[in-house]
Amino acid sequence: MSPAPAAPALKDGRPALMASLLTADFARLGEQCARLEAAGVDGIHWDIMDGVAVPSLSFGPDVVAACRPAVSLPFEAHVMSVRPERFVAALAEAGCESLTIHPDWVRDPRRILQAIRDAGMVAGVALSPGTPVEFAEWHLDMIGLVLVLTVEPGYGGQPHLPAMAGKVARVEELARRAGHPVTVEVDGGIAADTIAAMHRAGARRFVVGSALWRAGSFGAAVADLRAACDGADAQTGRDGRAGAMADADR
Repeated sequence: MSPAPAAPALKDGRPALMASLLTADFARLGEQCARLEAAGVDGIHWDIMDGVAVPSLSFGPDVVAACRPAVSLPFEAHVMSVRPERFVAALAEAGCESLTIHPDWVRDPRRILQAIRDAGMVAGVALSPGTPVEFAEWHLDMIGLVLVLTVEPGYGGQPHLPAMAGKVARVEELARRAGHPVTVEVDGGIAADTIAAMHRAGARRFVVGSALWRAGSFGAAVADLRAACDGADAQTGRDGRAGAMADADR
């Protein structure tokens, strides 16, 4: 089996900021994607909820496809479903570069991860706050992304759980020791006052939702988030590149 591609970090070593649209105006999604791109985010994060694995319903592949022409940003999908295989082909066709599943919610995660790879996307696994790190470790050879959730899946605007920095550090260390090009991403309550600790722990992609809309200006929010990461690098002497595998080939 060929090595799994990693979800790319930015070439200059900066962390990637992925905008979640759960807080967006659903009637203006394409327009808001364009505004987010102009503000300097690095990608759009789609939370695909089926109303079964989690109570909420959100976006489907048709909505993702409708917004694809609005921006040139990468699209990534976090599929919260007990049958994520139903979404693989449609999300690939809709223009998603990566697709993340919850391996503890499905019977045969490796089969689904292989289907994601076969569809030309980066395969990822998501770890809920109570999901052991082993659910990522068992699949390191097949994935390029581990999404560590610092809130329970299914709802936007929840309080951030800072203890998840320890899980981020463990995942980053496991991947590095195993020699697999895995990027660690964090989702849940990410804002200027929470991003630095996760960055220091080894995360290099961040899903940002409510903080973008609370700021009143997408550009100001992006600047504050990047400044917080730069400050974390200055405190630790790191250059932001450790743990990130940029420009991995598919």
